[in-house]
Amino acid sequence: MRGRWPLLWLALYRRRTMLIALLIGMIAFEALIVVVADTITPQDLFSAGGKGPPSAYRAFSGSSGGVSIASYPGLLGAGLVHPFWIALQLTAIGSLAAAAVAADVESGTMELIMVRPISRTRLLAERTAAVLLAALALNAAATFTIAVGVVLSPDIHHAVPLRGVFAAGVMGCGLALCLIGPALAVSAAGRRRAQVLGTVIAVGAAGFAINFIALAWTPARPLRFASPFHYYTPGDALADGTVPWVSFLVLAGTGLLGILVAHLALLRRDFTP
Repeated sequence: MRGRWPLLWLALYRRRTMLIALLIGMIAFEALIVVVADTITPQDLFSAGGKGPPSAYRAFSGSSGGVSIASYPGLLGAGLVHPFWIALQLTAIGSLAAAAVAADVESGTMELIMVRPISRTRLLAERTAAVLLAALALNAAATFTIAVGVVLSPDIHHAVPLRGVFAAGVMGCGLALCLIGPALAVSAAGRRRAQVLGTVIAVGAAGFAINFIALAWTPARPLRFASPFHYYTPGDALADGTVPWVSFLVLAGTGLLGILVAHLALLRRDFTP
């Protein structure tokens, strides 16, 4: 199988240490969130002095407004939208997306790759598959860690259906695809790894900040539609036990559009210095 898709496996092999570390970090972090939720009830954790958490905290629970962070779905949702979770996702996506095209152009090795009988479509397809597999592995690690915690804790399981955990995992894959698409488009058209990393950070980190501001400040509320985190609502999925398909299609559609743009850009670009 590795002989059939050499570029895919080579991309993963070269970054195997990083990917293993990210997977371990993801499992450890989500396990910590489950332990905290099982040890201290969310109401006690976020309702000091009899006051509930501010409405802006909805951004940290991964909810469109119906799920408070001071609840089991909200607290587990916070583990799926926490800056640490985002950083792990951005690290994997940024590294592999930059390596798809831009890194080889920057280092001058793209011409050597093109000398071999490998089409540009195959190059992008295999390296896109590498990014998708890495993102899928991270989301699967987070999903199954939370699923194990839910099964082992009767209190959490009473508030969070197991199907909700997997629904949140599907939403995580949708967000990852939304980040991957633009990153690959920039990689296919750009000449520097920094351009790809900047795009990933802008879509991920800045998108989260925009969603938080929109939830905290009423005049900025229309801006929420420009952020992928408005559509990525793991807290709602955990509480309802269903995938919000409209939001998922927005995320996935954005990612697929980015991959299409990357394909068109790669077919038309000139690799000469």
